[in-house]
Parts: sequence; C-alpha cells; structure tokens
Amino acid sequence: MVKVTPGSDSRDKMRASIVEVAAQLLHEQGAAAVTTRAVAQAAGMQAPTIYRFFEDKDALLDAVAEHVFSTYVAGKSLAEDGGDAVAGLRAGWDAHIAFGLANEALFGLLVDPQRGTRSTAAAAGMQVLGARVRRVAAAGRLRVTERRAVELIHAAGTGAVLTLLSVPAQDRDLGVADAMYDAVMQQILTDAPAVRTDSTTAATVAFRAVAPQLPMLTDAERALLSEWLSRPDRPATP
Repeated sequence: MVKVTPGSDSRDKMRASIVEVAAQLLHEQGAAAVTTRAVAQAAGMQAPTIYRFFEDKDALLDAVAEHVFSTYVAGKSLAEDGGDAVAGLRAGWDAHIAFGLANEALFGLLVDPQRGTRSTAAAAGMQVLGARVRRVAAAGRLRVTERRAVELIHAAGTGAVLTLLSVPAQDRDLGVADAMYDAVMQQILTDAPAVRTDSTTAATVAFRAVAPQLPMLTDAERALLSEWLSRPDRPATP
C-alpha cells in the first residue's frame, strides 16, 4: 500500500495520482463507479487515505472535473484561430461538441446544477468563449451584445451535447449540432462588417469591444465611454 509522507511534494503527487485514477474510472465506467473504495483499490492505497485529501465523493468528483476540464480549456485557449474571428468561433464550437461527446460522464457533472460548485475551469472556459466573441464584436460582425452572444452560444452548445448524448452513439445525427450553430449565428451575426450608418447596433457593439484598448483615453474617459455605450437609449439589442 502507498503511504502518505509529510512532504508537500509527496502530498501533491499523491493527490494527483488519486485524481488521475478517479478520472480514468469516471471515463470508463461513469460517476457511479467512482467510490472511495474503488479509487483506493485502483490507486494501491487504503480507503481512509482518500479522506486525507477529499472530504467526500463529491469533492473528489469536483477535483476530477477540474483536472480534465482544465486540460481541455488550456488547449482551447492556445488553439490557433487564424485571422478570421468567426472561423475561430466555429472552431471553439466544434471543440466543445467533440469534448462533450468524448467525456459523457464528466460533461454531466459540469452541467449538473445540483452539484452546487462553480468550477474555476468552467469559468475559464467561459472566459475563452467570451474572448472569441469579443473578437467577433471588434470585427463588426456582432448584432447583439457580447453578453447575449455568449449566453446564446453557451446554452445552445450545452443543449446540443445533451441532446446528442441522449441518443445511442450509433444513432446520433451530428448535423443537429451544426444546425444549432447555424441557428444561433443567424441570431447574433451580421452578414458583413458594419460600415453603413444603418448598421448602428453592430457598430456600437464593435466600438464597445475596442474602446477599452484605445490608448488616447484616460481610465476615467474609458469608463465614461463604456457607460455611455451601455445606456438603455443606445440601439436596442434584437
């Protein structure tokens, strides 16, 4: 059996080993298989050792979700999007769908509102999505606010994955995810960058996206400009 030694490096390695073993069980057999006894046996340690690192099974599952999803988010944030902001948005959507279908049990944990724990990895994933949407806004292609766009894409992506997971793998129609993406894009994108005076909403959204980076403004001026662009009497969001 593995023994826990006082050194912090040893504790970190032990914790990482437990999480990796639990992640493998989760992937291969589902959340029900991730018991302290099963994890301890697979990791070559006594069951009580698990409780030196995790309060209960839920805490262990949270750590597993954090570990696996953090790796995925890191890959998303480093992915090359090229110069096309809209193409980058599509690449992120495809990666999200692929991740959800490849990690059914983990995806279920991440979207379960009853778990009551906000994953920092999930928050980081939303930041990556937000950054992609901001690039689209800065390019003048967004017809709604950035917040509305992020929420629509997130809701549609989650729903698409859950719908596909509810169907046996051999019967899944991946075109459902494509159709969902197209429907959302019709709601949030303009056909071309805003260059005419009648493209007021897209132009306002684009300016709001780039305003914080304008070097000629003071912090107070940026704050005032941001407030002005966000006033209710600005062009309404569809």
